[in-house]
Amino acid sequence: MSQDFFTDACDQFSHIVDDVQFERFRWARDEAPKLARLVELVKQAFDGRDDYALAEEGTTADFKRYLIKVHGQRTVAVAIMLKDGQAILGSEPVVRSRFTVKDGDPISANYDDVDEQWIAETLKTLLSRARPVEDDRPAVEASTE
Repeated sequence: MSQDFFTDACDQFSHIVDDVQFERFRWARDEAPKLARLVELVKQAFDGRDDYALAEEGTTADFKRYLIKVHGQRTVAVAIMLKDGQAILGSEPVVRSRFTVKDGDPISANYDDVDEQWIAETLKTLLSRARPVEDDRPAVEASTE
């Protein structure tokens, strides 16, 4: 019996014993390292950019969210997740920011196809969706006198 067959048999039995605990174990074993790699790729994309800083904010075990600060100012957040073998990145507005995010679907790719280039292109697209919040005060009309 090969190790893969034994591992599969153990997984099946573990699932039968307690499916909730098994799913937690499976996530920690199989998915968490992949999510950690996605986070590292995002962080590496900003290496050498002293004007940018990433701050983890609002994350869970299976969802990572990083606030992007530019020149120390809160701008937007990048959300990183892994679902059904797909790497998914999206941009979101953050509180106490002068920026909002233009509508757009999260960007996804098969996890195995994700590399530094894909991350860079995806972040470029997500950052391009950030827009300064429009001042909602009515414009003052110029005097014609």
